[in-house]
Amino acid sequence: MGEWDAWLGRELVQSDTLDPALARRWCATFDLSTPADGIMPQGIHLCLCTPEAPQAALGEDGHPARDSSPASFFPPIPLPRRMWAASDIAFVAPIRVGAAIERTSRIASIAEKDGSSGKLGFVEVEHITSADGAVAIREKQTLVYRDAMPADAPLSPPPADEGQFDPSGWDAHRMITPDPRLLFRYSALTFNTHRIHYDLPYARDVERYRGLVVHGPLMASLLLQMAARELGEHAIGTFAFRAVSPAIADEPLHLAMRKTDEGYEFGTFATDGRQCVRANATA
Repeated sequence: MGEWDAWLGRELVQSDTLDPALARRWCATFDLSTPADGIMPQGIHLCLCTPEAPQAALGEDGHPARDSSPASFFPPIPLPRRMWAASDIAFVAPIRVGAAIERTSRIASIAEKDGSSGKLGFVEVEHITSADGAVAIREKQTLVYRDAMPADAPLSPPPADEGQFDPSGWDAHRMITPDPRLLFRYSALTFNTHRIHYDLPYARDVERYRGLVVHGPLMASLLLQMAARELGEHAIGTFAFRAVSPAIADEPLHLAMRKTDEGYEFGTFATDGRQCVRANATA
């Protein structure tokens, strides 16, 4: 028996509604028009069934606190820094404005490892999101927990060097600069209170990031929108993304996509070519 075996298989069921106001706010955040047919673009599920922990139940980093009680969905792994590491998503059916949403989440695995930066904890969560009673999204999400950073640790990531991202090997390329306004809106849409996305002194002095950190799911959403522009709406059947390195607000970010033998490859990159998110998709 492992230390966290009591959490394996633990389930959380949440309900929500994709109401018109949320749809409009999501589209406004990405400078998109609200679809006339009511079928929302891929990625909208990331803003549904968001955390609803009371204010008093938040931890120092802004995430819901974890403890050993039956009410704690996530195990209390004693590593304070939490990040979204990866997601594997299967788009089963589109989600319409007005749909009644139910999401069942289950702890699928828990593992602790020793990494180059110290101890790591990995928690895999399986999500099944239904819209009006029919499965719309299947997703496996991986969260990583890390040790606290020493107060004198170098800021991450290092400043951009003299390298340069080369878009010539990609079929599609776009450059944006995600600023704190975009990060704030995305945090609000997803009810994400993780302080690395809006509290610069905390992000810099406690977690030792060079600036505010761009959400991994925000970058994934931008890549899904690139896929929609290049391939058509809802052309993607599966989409898997992995966080590779932090992207920092107010710094240019390159979005890129290309066809492969297996499907499509996507990535986000800093100006010097450092990769932030790696993704692949199939039709």
